[in-house]
Amino acid sequence: MKLTCLQDNLKRGLATVSHAVAGKSTLPVLANVLLASDGGRLKLAATNLEVGITHWIGAQIEEEGSITVPAKLFTDVVGSLPNDRVTLTLDARTQTLKVECGRFTNNIKGIEAEEFPTIPTISDQSPAANLPPDVLREAIDQVVFAAASDDSRPVLAGVLVRLNDNRLFMAAADGFRLATRTVTLPEPLERQLEFIVPARTLAELSRIAGETQGMLGLTVASGGSQVLFHTENTELVSRLIDGRFPDVERIIPQQYLTRTVLDTAELNKAVKLASYFASSSQNVVKLTMEPGGELGPGRLIISANAAEVGDNTGELDCMINGEGGQIALNVKYLAELLSAIKSAQIAIETQTAQSPGVFRPVGSEGYIHIIMPMSIR
Repeated sequence: MKLTCLQDNLKRGLATVSHAVAGKSTLPVLANVLLASDGGRLKLAATNLEVGITHWIGAQIEEEGSITVPAKLFTDVVGSLPNDRVTLTLDARTQTLKVECGRFTNNIKGIEAEEFPTIPTISDQSPAANLPPDVLREAIDQVVFAAASDDSRPVLAGVLVRLNDNRLFMAAADGFRLATRTVTLPEPLERQLEFIVPARTLAELSRIAGETQGMLGLTVASGGSQVLFHTENTELVSRLIDGRFPDVERIIPQQYLTRTVLDTAELNKAVKLASYFASSSQNVVKLTMEPGGELGPGRLIISANAAEVGDNTGELDCMINGEGGQIALNVKYLAELLSAIKSAQIAIETQTAQSPGVFRPVGSEGYIHIIMPMSIR
């Protein structure tokens, strides 16, 4: 193999695929990135056997070939090279890759490409859906953080994805909170799809979608065990999670006793201030809704109390419809929710101190976030 490409393209390509490199594995080749000539382009690929990412960059191919090299070392070397043309030359006998750029020459020992696992492609199928990357990224970013961070219940470590007619629905829950997002698609779909994707996969997809110009295709393997997301230059393939996702429609309360509407940025500031104290007291923050009179606005009082550290109280003006009340929530969950909301105002719907709090961006009907209450001592 001998080829020439631009350092900047190679650097960005490695940044795209390196997120799929296995951190720890009994297979040394999984810590490597695959380099292969492919149809006049350079193919970069990495996999941890759960997620595989393939990316193509433009290159001048003099000799065909392939090799795998340690991902971290190769990424560090390329990132430190000048912004110039990079020449990659493979010595097939010693499986050594020579990396030349400007006045720098590096020789990196590799492992034969034949030992690298095959990353599935679903090129023979037409996409089941074409999704706008900016809309998809926003939807992912608003739900993915609510998925469980451990695999004790595998279904909750994933995100439910439902494609029906011209709607994309996503839901994530960890047992203490639930986030759902509904998006209207530009075109109706030919068939309905429903599957559970690992949350880590969607976090990677969000990064890829942020660098995508055209539509992002989605294809489910015929066996239903894998999903492939693809753009013009990048493919991400992931296993799907078997199991039954909780019935999210039943979890969402259909009524409320108090509805509080206030400024999102002001609430975010108050929650951040309260978190400094709540972090020393099981992350508990109390929200107290006090309706105003017929003429004046209501008040939302945010308070946190840590016996060994101190306490904090903040007051915000708001519009309150209902009888008011109090609810205690996990301040970390509240802060993560607020960072995902882009609307200027947020509505909080509550019933009793023992009922979940429902959060909705004002002016955006597609997003619902529910946080279970904490007990107040």
